[in-house]
Amino acid sequence: MRYVTPLREGGSLPALAEADDDFLYVLKFRGAGQGAKALIAELIAGETARLLGLRVPEIVFAQLDEAFGRTEPDEEIQDLLKASTGLNLALHYLSGAITFDPLVTQVDARLASQIVWLDCLMTNVDRTARNTNMLIWHKELWLIDHGAALYFHHTGGSWEEHARRPFVQVKDHVLLPQASELEAVDAEFRAVLTPSRIEAIVGLVPDEWLMDEPSSAGPSEMSPADRRQMYVQFLTTRLSVSEVFVNAAQHARKSLV
Repeated sequence: MRYVTPLREGGSLPALAEADDDFLYVLKFRGAGQGAKALIAELIAGETARLLGLRVPEIVFAQLDEAFGRTEPDEEIQDLLKASTGLNLALHYLSGAITFDPLVTQVDARLASQIVWLDCLMTNVDRTARNTNMLIWHKELWLIDHGAALYFHHTGGSWEEHARRPFVQVKDHVLLPQASELEAVDAEFRAVLTPSRIEAIVGLVPDEWLMDEPSSAGPSEMSPADRRQMYVQFLTTRLSVSEVFVNAAQHARKSLV
């Protein structure tokens, strides 16, 4: 209902906005540089994290009217808002939260392993010391900003090829030094992420986001149902060979500690 302020920390120019339920949300725009794919990744990775027991702000769908943000003087942001009319994504604003600092807050081995495992599964390249994408809110660790996950849908090649690869970027993960329980977490999380649960999470993705633009990981003529199935198959395949990314993470950790 009300555009409060742009959040200029990220390249996608999210905004703080007030919705018709009187709550504040961090609004992610489909008209931003990565398009609907960033919203798809945010939704799938965020809800998967929530299912696994990790703390993620409530994720909601946000409908933008053409008049939204009309008073914004920045022409770049005006263009972004015009390109985002319709269905977007938002996360509940954690008022008063502070950015996670690994030098200030110690994360225990189990939680660190859970987060590293999730990011390896989702191929989330954006949880580094430079940009942790984690917040401390009410003395608890919360995960935010998963738009850079599932990056296979931005690249060439088949999803099958990407699904079976190790996650080499794990070497830069901010919590990797503490992640000493990856094998135990792997067994636990594989039992939770059944095919039916993965299908349910991917099923939350709106059809219109799956039609926004062709995927580099699949033919341009794919239907929304086909694209949705591509994400399901990517995740189920990746889970079936999870030892590949677990072993890669353990190897990268040994070189650090």
